[in-house]
Amino acid sequence: MNRALPLLIPLLCGLTSSGNGQTPGAIALKNEIQQSINKGIAFLSAKQNEEGGFWVTPDEPALSALALSALSGDPSRERGAEESAPISKGFDYLLKNVKPDGGIYGKARANYNTSISLTALVQRGRRQDEQVILNARKFVVGSQIDSGDKGKTDGVFDGGIGYGEPKPGAPANADLSNMTFALEALYYSKQMFADTGMPVEKKDDLNWDAAIQFVERCQNLPNSNDQPWAGDDKKNLGAFVYTPANNPGEGKKKDGRVAMRYYGSISYAGMLSFIYAGLSPEDPRVKAAIQWLGENYTLDENPGMGAEGLFYYYHTMAKALSTADVTTLKTKTGSVDWRAPLSRKLISLQGADGSWRNAASGRWMESDPVLVTAYTVLALEQVHRSIK
Repeated sequence: MNRALPLLIPLLCGLTSSGNGQTPGAIALKNEIQQSINKGIAFLSAKQNEEGGFWVTPDEPALSALALSALSGDPSRERGAEESAPISKGFDYLLKNVKPDGGIYGKARANYNTSISLTALVQRGRRQDEQVILNARKFVVGSQIDSGDKGKTDGVFDGGIGYGEPKPGAPANADLSNMTFALEALYYSKQMFADTGMPVEKKDDLNWDAAIQFVERCQNLPNSNDQPWAGDDKKNLGAFVYTPANNPGEGKKKDGRVAMRYYGSISYAGMLSFIYAGLSPEDPRVKAAIQWLGENYTLDENPGMGAEGLFYYYHTMAKALSTADVTTLKTKTGSVDWRAPLSRKLISLQGADGSWRNAASGRWMESDPVLVTAYTVLALEQVHRSIK
């Protein structure tokens, strides 16, 4: 096993203590969560393509990597336990997608696929994958946008990371969702190499200051965001948008659709990006995000988007709050320990076959039960780990 495992298992995999010292209520909740996770994992295992080892499609390794992270993060797995057949086959498939440039992708969305696949490989923690992980890190780092003068964040997308290479002739662009997946992969892989005694050299690392500025440019906070629209909407201070180029004040587009505005899932992604970049929960930028998320707390919709992206919202909520060690949100009706309500909401939505799917909206592939089940199992694993 990899030397990084003692550090990374508690952080990434959701493995927890035996429950000693926990209240009966906490133990009962963890048992409920584990039963739901078991059903979700059984569903995911059954939906793997047995011959190819992938989930959903062979062209998008990220979808398989999310399923692998869910299976690998099962809290009931013992440390050092032998991999199940689905996990082993899945990682074999993932490694077949490693490209000469270090990326891990199929036909498109190179950064998205590489980032999520990299996180899964770090979570696996095998010594023999270290070179693949290092090369994938370099690929993601090399995808950071620096469109103007070298080293200066003089372009609105500078410091950010997007899906991958743009179409010929099109300018590079970045978004906060891809940025969060990239920062997650770089954060954990950097910790892995530090733990092995081979820290990542500065020349091979991300420009973290530029990354932070890109995230700032997605947040409605005039003290830290240099974009002209920052602070215009006083009711949504601290919230985030998908990309700084999507001015939240634009209103409806010509085709009648509402332009991207401040919304819940991307605000959790922004908060999480700040945490991965080294900001503490006491930082004013993080505190402003937590305040907005608390004031807009709900489990009935993705605030600002309704049913669209609902399970990605649940996923980022659990990941952001547990990673920042925030157990209580101050809502409009009082303080809420979000963990039990979120867990029971997700358990109530689980299908008889162990899956989850967004029945109200298929946007962002949320009609696909494999993707949504992976999101939800990962969310439940985060909650399980956070109950100490």
